[in-house]
Amino acid sequence: MRRLFGVLVACFAAWPQLGWAEAGSLARGSLLLAGRVALISPDPQGASAAARGSLFQQGQRAHMLTPMPAQVVAARVAPKLAAPVATGGSRIHRLRAIIGEAESRRDGYDAVQFGARIKPSKPPTQMTLAEIFEWIDDTPGQPHAIGRYQFIPATLRRLVKRQKLPQSAVFSPAMQDQLADQLLAEAGLQRFQRGDIGRHSFMNNLAKIWAGLPNSSGKSHYHGYAGNKATMSWTRFDAEMRAIFAGET
Repeated sequence: MRRLFGVLVACFAAWPQLGWAEAGSLARGSLLLAGRVALISPDPQGASAAARGSLFQQGQRAHMLTPMPAQVVAARVAPKLAAPVATGGSRIHRLRAIIGEAESRRDGYDAVQFGARIKPSKPPTQMTLAEIFEWIDDTPGQPHAIGRYQFIPATLRRLVKRQKLPQSAVFSPAMQDQLADQLLAEAGLQRFQRGDIGRHSFMNNLAKIWAGLPNSSGKSHYHGYAGNKATMSWTRFDAEMRAIFAGET
């Protein structure tokens, strides 16, 4: 009887350690794995495991050894490649693409200047002109360049007034292209196509409008001003322009 009692006492004493071993390891593991779990755990609801603060999904333990999806692996290990030469479409379409790459490579028509602390309440392409100007007026003291072509307030107001666009008009991709075409004309596009000015002169004119483009010095026309710098080399810019306007010097 004494021997049986001793065995029961020993088992009872060991039980808490056995019962809490897995929970303790999970607690320690969460500090090391929470970030990784958010990346590799399946999430059909679209919310990350990290956002829920747990290694469990819908009451079940996350699959720690689930292989990372191929697209996630590719995104983490693939080198960042230069954007391809603008091809397809009209010359104006391709020229807009080069400017868009220099000014708003990531967000395109919905781009908002990265330095804006207070962003619009919805994507720019869903805003009316009145809503954009209201956002500008309500958030002084910050940059407000907006859209694929990063229109600054003064330029946007001038173009809208010149083209007699209503305040109710939506800042759609088509409208942004229409406004940018006015700037291309002001930079001398038609004169360049007639042969009145050379390609490099036209390129330098474009660089005076769009800070992301380099001028013939290789730098932005506004280099260092408000953090501006060219986002592509002069060699690349010249090669693109030569390809777009083949036969025009």
